Amino acid sequence: MDVNKEWQKCIDFHGHECKGLLIGFLASIYASEILGLTREKDEENVCISECDACPVDAIQVMLGCTLGRGNLLFHMTGKTAFSFYSRKTGRSVRLVLKDGVPDFVDDMAEYCASYPPSALFEAKDAKISVPERARIFRSYICDECGEKAGDMWMRMQDGKRLCLDCAAKYDRFRV
Repeated sequence: MDVNKEWQKCIDFHGHECKGLLIGFLASIYASEILGLTREKDEENVCISECDACPVDAIQVMLGCTLGRGNLLFHMTGKTAFSFYSRKTGRSVRLVLKDGVPDFVDDMAEYCASYPPSALFEAKDAKISVPERARIFRSYICDECGEKAGDMWMRMQDGKRLCLDCAAKYDRFRV
C-alpha cells in the first residue's frame, strides 16, 4: 500500500488534513493489519463507530464502510473508538484511542514511521456482535405528514400509522 497515496485520497474526500482524519486513517490501517481487511465493494467489512467526527471519513475511504451500504453504523458513546468486523473470517477488534496522542505533524510519512498504529490504539475485543447485513424495509405513508418512511420507523397511534417525527413521544420517566 502506498501510504501517501491513500492518505491523499482521505484528504480529498474529507476536504482538509486534520488530526481526526489521521486517527481514522491509522485505525483503518491497524484494523487491516489485525483482521486482514482490504477495501471491499460490498458489506464484507463492517465498522461500528462510537463517534460521528472526522475519523469516520478516513474509514469510509480506506475500508469501504459506508452508511449507504449499511456497513458503517454508529453506536454513539462520544469515545474515539471503532469496532471493525470481517464477515469473511468472522473476526473482530475494537480499537480505542489511547490518551496522550501526539499533535498532528506536517509530514505524514514521518508521523507513521514515528507512531505505528499500535502505539495509538488499544486493541480490545469488540463489545457488540457483528451486525446483520442491511435489509430493505417496506415503506409506508405517514397518516399525518404524508411522507414515506420504512416500517421499522413507523408507529401505530390511535389507529393511525405515523412516522417518528409525527408520533407522540412516550416517556414515563420525564423529569
